[in-house]
Amino acid sequence: LMKGFYSSSVSEDLGCRRGDFSRKHYGSVELLISSDADGAIQRAGRFRVENGSSGENADSTPGTWHRTDVHLENPEYHTRWYLKYFLGKVHQNYIGTDAEKNPFFLSVVLSDQNNQRIPQYHSILWRKTGTQKICLPYSPTKTLSVKSILSAMSLDKFEKSPREIFHPEIQKDLLVLEEQEGSVNFKFGVLYAKDGQLTDDEMFSNETGSESFQRFLHLLGDTITLKGWTGYRGGLDTKNGTTGTSSIYTIFQGHEIMFHVSTMLPYSRENKQQVERKRHIGNDIVTIIFQEGEESSPAFKPSMIRSHFTHIFALVRYNKQNDSYRLKIFSEESVPLFGPPLPSPPVFTNHQEFRDFVLVKLINGEKATLETPTFSQKRQRTLDMLIRSLYQDMMPDLHKVNNMLNRRSFSDVLPESPKSTRKKEEARQAEFVRLGQALKLKTTVKGDTTTNLATTSFCKKEPWESQSFCSNFPHEVVCADSWGQSLLVSTDAGILLIDDGQPSVQVFDKTLQIKQMHVLEVLDLLIVRTDKGKDSRLLVFRLSAVQKDIETKQIIRSKYDCRENKLERTKGCHLYAINTHHGSQLRIVVAIRNKLLLVTKKYNPHQSLTSSSVLSSPQSPVEEFQYIREICLSDSPVVMTLVDGPTGDSDNMICVAYRHQFDLVNESTGETYRLHHIETNKVNFVAAIDVYEDGEAGLLLCYNYVCQYRKVYPFSGGSPLIQPSAYDFHFSWNQVPYAVVCAFPYILAFTTDSIEIRLVVNGNLVHTAVVPELQLVASRSDIYFKAAARVSGPSDSSSKEMSSKSSPQTLTAYESSECPLSSLEGEVPCRNLYKIPLSNLVGRSIERPLKSPLAPKVVPTTISSGIVSLPVTHSLSLSRMEIKEIASRTRKELLGLLDEPICKTESAQKQKKVPRRQSDPKQGAVRSTSSDRIISSSFESYSERRHLSTSSDPDTLANREESSPSSCPFQLISLYDEDIIDLK
Repeated sequence: LMKGFYSSSVSEDLGCRRGDFSRKHYGSVELLISSDADGAIQRAGRFRVENGSSGENADSTPGTWHRTDVHLENPEYHTRWYLKYFLGKVHQNYIGTDAEKNPFFLSVVLSDQNNQRIPQYHSILWRKTGTQKICLPYSPTKTLSVKSILSAMSLDKFEKSPREIFHPEIQKDLLVLEEQEGSVNFKFGVLYAKDGQLTDDEMFSNETGSESFQRFLHLLGDTITLKGWTGYRGGLDTKNGTTGTSSIYTIFQGHEIMFHVSTMLPYSRENKQQVERKRHIGNDIVTIIFQEGEESSPAFKPSMIRSHFTHIFALVRYNKQNDSYRLKIFSEESVPLFGPPLPSPPVFTNHQEFRDFVLVKLINGEKATLETPTFSQKRQRTLDMLIRSLYQDMMPDLHKVNNMLNRRSFSDVLPESPKSTRKKEEARQAEFVRLGQALKLKTTVKGDTTTNLATTSFCKKEPWESQSFCSNFPHEVVCADSWGQSLLVSTDAGILLIDDGQPSVQVFDKTLQIKQMHVLEVLDLLIVRTDKGKDSRLLVFRLSAVQKDIETKQIIRSKYDCRENKLERTKGCHLYAINTHHGSQLRIVVAIRNKLLLVTKKYNPHQSLTSSSVLSSPQSPVEEFQYIREICLSDSPVVMTLVDGPTGDSDNMICVAYRHQFDLVNESTGETYRLHHIETNKVNFVAAIDVYEDGEAGLLLCYNYVCQYRKVYPFSGGSPLIQPSAYDFHFSWNQVPYAVVCAFPYILAFTTDSIEIRLVVNGNLVHTAVVPELQLVASRSDIYFKAAARVSGPSDSSSKEMSSKSSPQTLTAYESSECPLSSLEGEVPCRNLYKIPLSNLVGRSIERPLKSPLAPKVVPTTISSGIVSLPVTHSLSLSRMEIKEIASRTRKELLGLLDEPICKTESAQKQKKVPRRQSDPKQGAVRSTSSDRIISSSFESYSERRHLSTSSDPDTLANREESSPSSCPFQLISLYDEDIIDLK
């Protein structure tokens, strides 16, 4: 046990390396040149080429993963706020001008967070530079003014104070402003190229495609007749047939997509340049190139296509021998990074997975292209023109309104109307809502919004899905850290060690108040900060000693039993930080008011991590630490992070946050350098996260709504190079987080009622999970959080079991609609602990099962659904065959176990083997449940559903069977009523 206890924890190792990332996963920029048959250069351009990660260094390069998570970035059901939260509801709109005399519009609505009974203010600020969206918490005792909302958006000075707009027609104009963010429907070009064709004239002159090309088109979507087509047409003629008779169309995750296929567009024998075909495909932002031939044949280059509009090319090759597709992406240099990154190698044997990957990649690519200077400047000019025009139209009417308008300009967002005008106000609001609902319905019918997401494959398991770790946890959590598979938690009842499925064990009593802790398994150390104020201290324990106390069940330690564990000179500390990369020497920086105390662990080359050396080591590890130096700051730090230098000699740094700034402090000299200054009046520091891109240090500076990435170069001549870099970027959260966790490729922001998940490389939003009464517990390795859940009374034991085991962001339809935050009769509020495995987020396989301090031997890990995890491999890298085998076994076990009745015990599940559900041969798919029939009846007209239901491909049918809603929970999000429904 001791030998296993001293072995390096894989979870801890992942926690140390989760800040390592590389942009190389998203390709590298190359100069591509095309030449004619004589070798003369025709065109040249710089493109970012994505061809999958290099297989040579894939196992050793930090941050390398073998599977790719496919997500739509900035999905419309998370970003189209005015359509989703405002239209059809009572809300307020304001108009004003800033200090530079630029007009702006502000929209505010009080709404529930996705009908989870969490009231919030959603606010949108419309300016010529773009829209800014934030959520503000609702408090029944504290009024919220327009001035405070604008101040939260960093708009404090006005040339004209905001005034409310009462006219209901303003909703139509604001919807037009939101539509400038981009279309929800897409048109992509598809160009067929035969083997050996090297010019666009040759490619556009192909009259027909091969059999493999036709199969590829059938995979992309359905063949539709253009004449009389009523759906999204993508610029094609649906009346006179001037753009051909048919085309390829599909609906993917609520987006209508029309493909401009070169062989389906009109062909002219007289016109060698095929202008009619180039007129459509040449004006598409994204084009798919389907190239015939072997890998050794001349490869396609974007410079072969003469187009100033197309920014992204997706090169597709089909291999008949193994029935697979290979993908390569070319993006113009100015296009920001976008995902998903290509897997290594970029070969897809599952055709349905390839289709999903390609469509997500192309949609994300077109959205990213709209952020390039070519398109963003045009959009900004259009937005500025629309806002100024709307301002000129509204201001004369506002001057005619009586003085009541001025009295309401800085009043509460939802003010009470005077009794004399209450009926008039109610009539105005009724007309306001009626017009908004009609406008919302018209927009939806016209196809200018994403359709209901029932047509998507949302039943896939997402990396951020949580597992129930401890049900009905009654204590208040102060801080915690993971210890193997267990969790060491500081609570109001003392320090507890919790393991999934086992009773908690008290390690220290409540006289020891721990405010901050780190469990360092590889060093056999427990570091804690106790008490508060002048009595605060830093204590260090040997984990093996704590482990021995747990095993022998000795007397629980109190505050008075820890005198020998106090680190000298640390009295009165209010904050401390350690270096995250344990490959280097352990360093601790302790903050005592405005002084920083640097402490390191002595290096003993003769001490080996064996059981004999552990037993012979002294009880207290205090003597192993040495004081290095003291550094004085100008103020007391609020946030502190250690940054490892490239050599680790004299270039280690400390990032501190205080007042209105982030500073860098040289550990060796104590010199301070300004890293970032914050201009806003009020600053709420959240975190400074050290990340390492290809070994070079960088910092994610998080404060207020902002997260800013700054690259930190090595010290040169005694000063760090912290000038602005092309790699620097910033983005804004929708809510002010109180904690931020980085797990490449994701960065997660925790608020009081939601988890906002974005990508590190570009800050794009991928998901927002609503979690009532959320509290982050620990995040150094696996992520643990505490959240509110509703457990039914004694009359319904099965519902109680399901509620305690389900994830808080995947509540059932009954729970989300019938369980408000206020206590209901027959229900008892409770708080559960949940866990998000870090290995799921960072995409690395776990090398071996972690040892739990509560268990004398390794036991199989049981997750929330009662499924025993598969035996894990002893290598951090898996072959593709091993991955496919594990995935196949996982699907079979999931389908077999999830179809068991809930009342069955685990032993009964193991004895009885349940056959998989049978498919209906007439429909070619799994028999639908009542929930399926309700959804499909509303969307039976969509071609994607027809395409999937009529498909004869056995792989497609198997995939649909495995992803049936009756075997896997998923969230259904509607733009009509913003409900979240969980279908089982």
